[in-house]
Amino acid sequence: MTMRMIPLALAVAAALPLSAAFASGESTELRKVEWSFEGVFGGYDRAQLQRGFLVYKDVCSACHGLKLLSYRNLGQPGGPEFPEAAVKAIAASVQVPSLTDDGEPTTRPGTPADRFLDPYANEKAARSVNNGALPPDLSVMTKARLDGVNYVYSILTGYADAPADMTMNVGMNYNLYFAGHQIAMPAPLVVDGQVTYADGTPATIDQMAKDVSAFLAWAAEPKLEERKSLGFKVILFLAALTALLYLSYKRLWRDIEH
Repeated sequence: MTMRMIPLALAVAAALPLSAAFASGESTELRKVEWSFEGVFGGYDRAQLQRGFLVYKDVCSACHGLKLLSYRNLGQPGGPEFPEAAVKAIAASVQVPSLTDDGEPTTRPGTPADRFLDPYANEKAARSVNNGALPPDLSVMTKARLDGVNYVYSILTGYADAPADMTMNVGMNYNLYFAGHQIAMPAPLVVDGQVTYADGTPATIDQMAKDVSAFLAWAAEPKLEERKSLGFKVILFLAALTALLYLSYKRLWRDIEH
């Protein structure tokens, strides 16, 4: 089975309206993970984002793009923060469509300024290798679903054998967390060690699912840490301003009877 035949399991879920998905049947409550970026002071785990990018690159990118991201984003503060040399190497590892001086189509090595390369030349090409389905772009996938990051993680870890009393439609796969429990996409994470982590973290299916889910959460909200930091500073400023105004009020009106 080629990599193009195992796109992320959430492709069908993204292609259908949420109401239509749930109309097909009941879904199991999502698995919950305590993510490092949750809460007022939460932030991304740099090592996890780097591992998640590797899972995306080696498993997901064959069928799913990240058109809202540029390769340079991988090295910017608040994200995976790859070294500059690594970002250049990642970008150069892909061939980007270009034109010769004569206007003829050609390709060139990518640069950090380039957007993430789409796996397909166009929509028709995408549908032709996916049985008519259009694999969704993953740039804002975790924002497109309720409890999006847990949704992605649950779908990726929800594949199992169908119950004996359940009749599966042709070409469908059983997934515990998908509404109706029948999903067209095969499991993208199929075996432990499917990728090799440079930091030595065991690449179990569960770990890979967590890492790529966290990476997609960052892809959907790369300015999360900056936004939280700014919000905290604004709250401190407003608290100090409130205290100053109150003390000024007490001083100016201290001799006035109320």
